[in-house]
Amino acid sequence: MSAFRASMVCISAVMATTVIAGLCLPASAQIVIPSTSGGAQIQQNDLQALQNRIQRQQFQQQQQQYRAQDRVIVQQPPPVVPQVRPSCQTQIIGSTAVSTCR
Repeated sequence: MSAFRASMVCISAVMATTVIAGLCLPASAQIVIPSTSGGAQIQQNDLQALQNRIQRQQFQQQQQQYRAQDRVIVQQPPPVVPQVRPSCQTQIIGSTAVSTCR
């Protein structure tokens, strides 16, 4: 019973280390399983499920970062538009002033 409990503690420690390492490193991290007398091993399906979960979490974190970047509003200065002033000429014809603007 004590050997079984020791192997379960060892497996739990390996799983916890795997999860922590998976959150900090790319999803292609390798897991080293120490040999125990009970022959306990992490099955391939469990390993694949754990890798999928880590990849899903990384994808969700990346999407959150993209959404946060998209929410940032950059204020652009208003465009500088040159204003054209009308060119007006005033002509005096006799006693009348006539303005011609173009």
